[in-house]
Amino acid sequence: MSVHALYVMAAYAFTAVALAGLIGWILLDQRARRRDLAELEASGVRRRSDKAGKS
Repeated sequence: MSVHALYVMAAYAFTAVALAGLIGWILLDQRARRRDLAELEASGVRRRSDKAGKS
């Protein structure tokens, strides 16, 4: 295998790991934000958009 092929494979591997990390981070953050929103709604805090829909 040539040096160029190793370089290309390493670049693809690095990119795949970086993308997987970003996707994982987004999914974990989404879960945390949903949990925060559920806690706020359970404590009685409502969205401003809810008031506009009830008028």
